[in-house]
Amino acid sequence: MAYVPGVALLAALAVGCSAGSDGSASDADSKPGGPTVTTAPPGKYRTLPAPCRAVPGSTLKDLLPGVAELPQQQQEKAFRGSPTVTYDTDRKVGCSWKSDAPDSTRNLSIDFERVVSYDPAVSDDDRARTLYAKKETAADLSGVTTPPGPPEKPADSAAGEETGTGKPGGGEGSAGPSPSASGSTSGTASGTPGAPGGGEDLRPRVLDGLGDAAFLDDLLTRAGSTAQHRTVSVVFRTSNVIVTVRYGEQPALVTKVPDSKELQEKAQALARKLAEVISE
Repeated sequence: MAYVPGVALLAALAVGCSAGSDGSASDADSKPGGPTVTTAPPGKYRTLPAPCRAVPGSTLKDLLPGVAELPQQQQEKAFRGSPTVTYDTDRKVGCSWKSDAPDSTRNLSIDFERVVSYDPAVSDDDRARTLYAKKETAADLSGVTTPPGPPEKPADSAAGEETGTGKPGGGEGSAGPSPSASGSTSGTASGTPGAPGGGEDLRPRVLDGLGDAAFLDDLLTRAGSTAQHRTVSVVFRTSNVIVTVRYGEQPALVTKVPDSKELQEKAQALARKLAEVISE
């Protein structure tokens, strides 16, 4: 009879050891401070719009004067646009248009970039925010530099006064507007961005009320004796998508300066339309 309690005692000890072992394993798993893996949330947008169909026909007619004068077949081809060649249409797409009118040539391009972060600890939005910040820094919105070139002739000054772009004779020794690498020259009317102290400020700047963040750059260039070319760029970010609008004009006459105000207003209006397209 004494043998039975011995067996029972051994069984009880075995059960106790097993329970103790399970408890210690459970305690190890529940220790605070253990490594945890968290994945950043994906971006809001998973697709991009078709760029060549993103701009309404009525808007293209306004932005591309001269196309409406072409035969119907050529109009359709011009308004259709040229898709940007990319190797990943899920990530980046674009389209461009061009019009040649007797008085000037206009260029328009739009680009959509959907940013994806491959770092699980960095969200798509954060990655897009970083890339956008680099673009804004590269634009150097506060920088004003004048590219080298031949001095303006007195005739240019008279032409500038007619278009509201030059300084009157005898005004601080300037014969006309100096093209700026960032589009920021001293002027107050249609030809150049406005100067501090008077008129509308059309200098490169940060924009409010467009996407999560936006800026505008205005670049006026001239190579040698050719006509001046102005390109206005509007770049904005909405969640994990970065959009770039470029709208430019080169007048047929060497003495004419492209209208900064007109180009800026139209480029901004298009950017706001595209922001709506993305959100649809």
